[in-house]
Amino acid sequence: MPIRTAVPPRVLTVAGSDSGGGAGIQADLKTMLALGVHGMSVLTAVTAQNSLGVQGAWELPVDAVRAQYRSVVDDIGVQAVKTGMLASAALVETVAELLAETDAPVVVDPVGVSKHGDALLAAEALDSVRTKLLPTATVATPNLDEVAQLTGVRVTDESGMRRAAEEILGFGPRWVVIKGGHLPGEAVDLLTDGSAEHWLRAPRHDNRHTHGTGCTLASAIAAGLALGMDVPTAVQGAKAYVTGAIEAGFPLGGGIGPVDHGWLTRPSSGQTAT
Repeated sequence: MPIRTAVPPRVLTVAGSDSGGGAGIQADLKTMLALGVHGMSVLTAVTAQNSLGVQGAWELPVDAVRAQYRSVVDDIGVQAVKTGMLASAALVETVAELLAETDAPVVVDPVGVSKHGDALLAAEALDSVRTKLLPTATVATPNLDEVAQLTGVRVTDESGMRRAAEEILGFGPRWVVIKGGHLPGEAVDLLTDGSAEHWLRAPRHDNRHTHGTGCTLASAIAAGLALGMDVPTAVQGAKAYVTGAIEAGFPLGGGIGPVDHGWLTRPSSGQTAT
């Protein structure tokens, strides 16, 4: 085998661990590998988690999170950063400070609850997400439950997604993806910077094994940005990748299984994420 000398783009995920391997840091790194970038990690919390839910969560000390981040960024460098579960106000504020000092696009997935409805962000941290974290974001990717947490806006149809986007953009991200997967009908997301609008539609697959979709989408966007794509192109490619991963999602345990992060490499896959 020839020795590889070209260094792939580097993407850093700042998020919690999912011991079941479907979401969190594990989903992020699998997505990054699948899309051709080098994934690195800053662990913010450890969860005891499986297909049935989150049985426990323990956040790491602020100093441990800061040390991991500085260790990676100061030596290896990054072309994009993605954030996920940050757990507490102290961690949110620490990560926001670090991001503000980093010259790279940032994708903020404002994780509030798990797929099973388990809280992953302290209620008192919401204001820090609004005022400290979201202003650092190149792209923010809230789902409808997270929109409601952050803004009080309850979205019930596509027209409501525009209002949700306006509210989130008011906190300072340059772009927002309002994920409409919880609405009936097609799986539709709205990407906007307040002027340009991109409605991203995909067929809804009859597959309940969708654990990790939010982490996967945000990581795929970060991978696209690290590869030099503009925001609309990165988000469109990420949407295609996560749609294929949802279609190929598989059962694990007795509950909700994960999306298949490796679907592009399966022999039966005739699809491509572009």
